[in-house]
Amino acid sequence: MQRVIEAQLAKDGQARSKQVVRGLRRYWFLYVLFIPVILYYAVLRYYPIVLQVVLAFKDYKLSLGVWDSPWVGFHHFEHIFGKPEFYSVLENTIAISLLRIVFGFFPPIILAILLFDLRSLWIRKVSQTILYIPHFFSWVIIYGIVFAIFSNSGFVNQIIEKFGGEAQNFLMASEWFRPLIVGSGIWKEIGWGTIIYLAALTSINPSIYEAAKIDGAGPLQRIWHITLPGMKSVIVFLFTLSLGSVLNAGVEQILLFYSPATYEVGDIIDTYVYRQGLNGLQYSMATAVGLFQSAIGLILILTANHLAKKYAGTGIW
Repeated sequence: MQRVIEAQLAKDGQARSKQVVRGLRRYWFLYVLFIPVILYYAVLRYYPIVLQVVLAFKDYKLSLGVWDSPWVGFHHFEHIFGKPEFYSVLENTIAISLLRIVFGFFPPIILAILLFDLRSLWIRKVSQTILYIPHFFSWVIIYGIVFAIFSNSGFVNQIIEKFGGEAQNFLMASEWFRPLIVGSGIWKEIGWGTIIYLAALTSINPSIYEAAKIDGAGPLQRIWHITLPGMKSVIVFLFTLSLGSVLNAGVEQILLFYSPATYEVGDIIDTYVYRQGLNGLQYSMATAVGLFQSAIGLILILTANHLAKKYAGTGIW
């Protein structure tokens, strides 16, 4: 019996091999066209990842290159975690990222629901355009707008002085740094998030709303029982991705906004690496920190996806 099974398995394997060979011969031109795509991802995507992993465990020398530089094992990780200021930087990174999630995750959902329920198509289009525009501004332009509003001679201080108050140095005050960072980030990206949720709402069958109205469901009941369940998969997807980027607090924005006066509350992992690693030509140390961020981000995404599938019934995959 066992010999019969082994013989049958061998025949099946040969048949599959012949089928694969016939497919390669028949569609060889399509596979040739796919070679540049494979080379692109292999050379420009995956090979740099391999270099990053290797570089984190080497004492990189410009004259020797990545592969010929001496191995140092976990020396860079021990050096990083042995510095007391790194834990302050890590705390700032997590704090800013969590503030972004707490205060910036729900406004696009609320705005998408409000825009979706608008009866006037003209008002909806105008509102969407106004909300989308900041997303296409660079952080340099955003900082210029914030500077014009909150600088010593800005709009806010002019109002304060007009009512007899004393002008505040918002941009140099550590207690105002995080509110400005989070607030400007929300204002810039709220429109883009609204687009994604509006796209999810368009997939809901309008007849469900009509049936709910006939049954006497009010606006809040329709939102709770129809709108939010229809958006659940997108909400879970974006929330899981946002958790995976907890250790990436927005280096481009913070590099523009922070100063030595706000290092205490604004110095994050990326800016710390920029100053200590890249400016000091410590490329291996900077790469080790990047590998640490990637590993933690992967763990957070896997954990969040597992919990989402367990408790919400949906996930990224």
